[in-house]
Amino acid sequence: MLSTVPNLRVSEAAALLGVSDDTVRRWIDQGRLPSKQENGRMAVDGQALAAFAQELADSPEPGRTTAASARNRMRGIVTRVLKDGVMAQVEMQAGPFRIVSLMSREAADELGLEPGVVAVASIKSTHVVVEIPEA
Repeated sequence: MLSTVPNLRVSEAAALLGVSDDTVRRWIDQGRLPSKQENGRMAVDGQALAAFAQELADSPEPGRTTAASARNRMRGIVTRVLKDGVMAQVEMQAGPFRIVSLMSREAADELGLEPGVVAVASIKSTHVVVEIPEA
């Protein structure tokens, strides 16, 4: 099976990580994020970006908020896929958010999900709790 892991432009990598293009370029210049030239442009390997996204997202402090609610479609990068005979657990990093989805192994295989693949998580729930913390 051919790999579906893309090489991502700096702007795509920045959007997936929730940072500016300049921040991604700085990380590349500092050697924190590997890059390569592709068609005359700097590119980041999807698997390397997935690993870097996980490293960045290690339990960030949420900070103080006055109100919050997440959208139901989140674009991110697959960071981990665990499969057994019937089911698959797919983990994604969408900016600072870690998303875990359970699906059939067949669905994960058909989508070609593996670390480094860009995907969109559509979140549908019959029960969503939205909280506003004390000031």
